[in-house]
Amino acid sequence: MFRSRRTPLGGGVFLEMDAAKAEARARGLEVIDLSIGASDLPPPPEALQALKQAIDDPATYGYCLKSGTLPFLESAAEWYFRRYGVRLEPQQEALCLIGSQEGLAHLLMAVADPGDVLLMCDVAYPSYFGAARVAGLEAYLMPLGENLLPNLWAVPEAVARRAKAVLLNYPNNPTAALAPEEFFVEALKFCQHYDLLLIHDNPYLDQALKPTPSPLALPGGRERVVELFSFSKSYHLAGFRLGFALGNARAIESLEALKAPIDFNPYLGIQRMGMAALAIPPARLQADARIWAGRRSAMAAALAEQGWEVPLPEAGMYLWARLPPGLALDDLQFAKALLAQTGVALSPGRAFGPGGVGYVRFALVQPEVVLRQAAQKIGAFIRSAEG
Repeated sequence: MFRSRRTPLGGGVFLEMDAAKAEARARGLEVIDLSIGASDLPPPPEALQALKQAIDDPATYGYCLKSGTLPFLESAAEWYFRRYGVRLEPQQEALCLIGSQEGLAHLLMAVADPGDVLLMCDVAYPSYFGAARVAGLEAYLMPLGENLLPNLWAVPEAVARRAKAVLLNYPNNPTAALAPEEFFVEALKFCQHYDLLLIHDNPYLDQALKPTPSPLALPGGRERVVELFSFSKSYHLAGFRLGFALGNARAIESLEALKAPIDFNPYLGIQRMGMAALAIPPARLQADARIWAGRRSAMAAALAEQGWEVPLPEAGMYLWARLPPGLALDDLQFAKALLAQTGVALSPGRAFGPGGVGYVRFALVQPEVVLRQAAQKIGAFIRSAEG
């Protein structure tokens, strides 16, 4: 009673881990939290300054309709042109979001009907599963290959014919995998064959040391791609909830129409903050990318010294690792026991879908010296568990 069948069931694994962290702190343990992907790097000072100035401008205090977002959308389109060489039309091919997570959930409702199929990976950011459920969609989960990419053409014909969209995310959360341009070319061919929308959630693009491809910029991309961008990872502004969607004009129009009775867009000051962030020189973003690269290398090396060989990805703020062999614990049991005994918090792989069972995710949101300390604690815990 008073609960839709589309409403997600609750916090699940993350709720368990949150309770376990609170219990560990209550027992006096110092928690090294590597379970949440919230950047610990500082936001750009010019972005914060733009927000401070906006607070003193009464013109920012009212409701913000579409016309009020045009300066922000023009900045987003110009940023995309500088990055990928494709000039988009801000009024038709761009939309302001209250974070890309909000944008994805509403986009699924805007472009598909309850009962339609969404093709997505069996290892994915947890909110994807909830967004599909809220939209009433049937999620068909594609397994990841050894390259951590799905084989789209392995989707059964009958399933693909019922689908409305494919949801991808590279650089990836939780695996930190990259997808080459050839993969997106093939994904576009698949979507053209079955007349599908390709949704690409792309918040981690600035955590790579080399440019990452955008399917929207490929031939045919504007005909069937919507790409979602966020300020949470590139600019360390997660709490301000700002993002934007770029892509197919019809899908953007549908998303705008669905959002119209729901929200009035982010505060104008936050949009001005985003505009200042988008103007930051690429060299500054590369400096942050090198910090993440250093942390990936440091943590992988520190874990190797403890006997746990973990794959070293080329991008992202995460390590994704199969549990060490010989442990009589599943991934949730491992994460909870590790936290209870050492204070080190990791995310159990099952939180990211059925393909994540038997894995854990490390969020590298601590300085290198703290990551090395965490690795030593993890090594001691594994040796005690094996003994």
